[in-house]
Amino acid sequence: MKNFFTSFFATLSALIVFLIGACLMFFLLIAAIAAMGQKKPVMVQDNSYLVLDLSANIQDSPAQADGLEEFAEIFGGSAPQRLQLREVTRALQAASKDSEIKGLYITGSNRPMGYGSGYAALKEMRAAIETFKASGKPVKAYLENADTRDLYVASVASELVLNPYGFVAAPGLASQPMFLTGAFEKFGIGVQVTRVGKYKSAVEPFTRKDMSPENRAQTQKLLDDVWGELTASIEDARKLPAGTLQKVADEKGFLRGEQAKELKVVDRVAYLDEVLAELKAETGRKGSNDPFRQVSLKEYSRLVSHNGVEGKRINEGKIEIASGGRGKIAIVYAEGEIVDGDGNDEGYVYGARVARLLRQVREDSGVKALVLRVNSPGGSVSASEEILREVRLINEKIPIVVSMGSLAASGGYWISTASDRIFAEPTTITGSIGVFGMFLNFQGLATDKIGLTFDTVKTGKFADLTTVVRPKTPEELALFQGMVDWVYDQFLTKVVDARKLDRKVVEEIAQGRVWSGAEALKLGLVDQLGGLSDAISYAAEKAGLGEDFRVSEYPRRRDFAESLRDAIEGKRREQAFAGPVGALVKQATQEMESLNKYNDPRGLYARLPFNLRLN
Repeated sequence: MKNFFTSFFATLSALIVFLIGACLMFFLLIAAIAAMGQKKPVMVQDNSYLVLDLSANIQDSPAQADGLEEFAEIFGGSAPQRLQLREVTRALQAASKDSEIKGLYITGSNRPMGYGSGYAALKEMRAAIETFKASGKPVKAYLENADTRDLYVASVASELVLNPYGFVAAPGLASQPMFLTGAFEKFGIGVQVTRVGKYKSAVEPFTRKDMSPENRAQTQKLLDDVWGELTASIEDARKLPAGTLQKVADEKGFLRGEQAKELKVVDRVAYLDEVLAELKAETGRKGSNDPFRQVSLKEYSRLVSHNGVEGKRINEGKIEIASGGRGKIAIVYAEGEIVDGDGNDEGYVYGARVARLLRQVREDSGVKALVLRVNSPGGSVSASEEILREVRLINEKIPIVVSMGSLAASGGYWISTASDRIFAEPTTITGSIGVFGMFLNFQGLATDKIGLTFDTVKTGKFADLTTVVRPKTPEELALFQGMVDWVYDQFLTKVVDARKLDRKVVEEIAQGRVWSGAEALKLGLVDQLGGLSDAISYAAEKAGLGEDFRVSEYPRRRDFAESLRDAIEGKRREQAFAGPVGALVKQATQEMESLNKYNDPRGLYARLPFNLRLN
């Protein structure tokens, strides 16, 4: 009996402690959410530096929910830092004319995630920094270590400082796709493909163990174009002889601090405390224990009007209420792989969802122009056409301008064809006008490895056409090849009609080949080099709105619960993929996740070479 009471009271005590802890966590959660809903007003002290942290992922679409970073910090965690490209450029515009902003301080290091911080987005941000610098205000950059992305952005600084034990990595660009064919063979997974276009290499990771000569050639040309644009821009900003960075790439790959200073790639080397002390002196806090006067770009962006061509600061962060007489420009973001369905997973453009957003735009009589921002490698043909249909209907009523981000190829180019004008950056990856079908079967895995068998009863010869437990027959593959040929012909026709090009010319530059934005301009696939802000200005002009208009962005923010779930999951993944082994696992996981989204009902895809990455 004594043991019973001892055990009973111990259990009761534990239960009470658990309930108290659960209640405390609940009230903390409520308090945290309430605190986030009552953000402190952003204060900008006179003589302050605007701080741009390069480690924030620069993405096209607006953040889906505010407050996740603050929420994670409350509970001792962290959420990925994110900035919207348009937030960045408009904040820099406003700060260049803000008397309370003394200068710009750039720090951190790029950490691209998903489709963020691509070279096209960095180019637009870099141009905004140059405009800030042209206003006469200093731009200071401090880098612990610098890779090509960091150097590309920071090279425009008035003063570029590197840590004495830091380095500049300038080994050139490389693309290293992962091939799954060998693994599929080991596990008994079969792959059959139908395709059009000798450069349409998106299926190669499943059918080859290395790159085809055609894919190697197009990738080499693309890398050369992008690398040439990056090195020329850096050398021009740093006043270096042409070819300096190519020589570094060929002979060293890395530069230590003093070597980088000697070559004038950076201005000087110094420790962080020395730079911070200088910033204190410049902002009137020399010898103080307080940090230098500063405001983060993310916070400052909250003070900047969302409307009009130019970013302007609104007093006390109050958003101005637009009068009903002004026209409205809608910006619809297509950022990620194009897939069928109506989901909202980050990194995917769901055809039904984007089409619905476009219908909202079409049915809004206040919208006078549409800017479609595309940052996508393409994907499902049916989803791409679902989006394009709505774009066509909108274009019957109002002007449509396409702004291509870092990627706008294959299905991403497909949805761009029904527009009045296409803008791209020199480093944009575009083209890839081609189609393929891909069909996996798990007969070897299921039957030979596991011992599962299947039998079939059917009422028609092709009734089990979509099965994944056996290979397709030659007749079935011929059916799919016929569909691929027809869709490719449709793709070519869309480009011919939209771009007013001779069909033979389009047939030559198509074939699934990818091009840089600079080459695409020469070929007539795009109209003008420029970024999102240029596209918005053009749309406003085309619609007769001048510089005074409202802006509506789609998709809108998701609810907090969804975003919190995604943030927690993202943190788990970040921890799981740490280190070199984790990086390999992460790449393989991303490939398989993307493969799982190959959900076109006919198995037809207009997509870039599988997860093409430039490192």
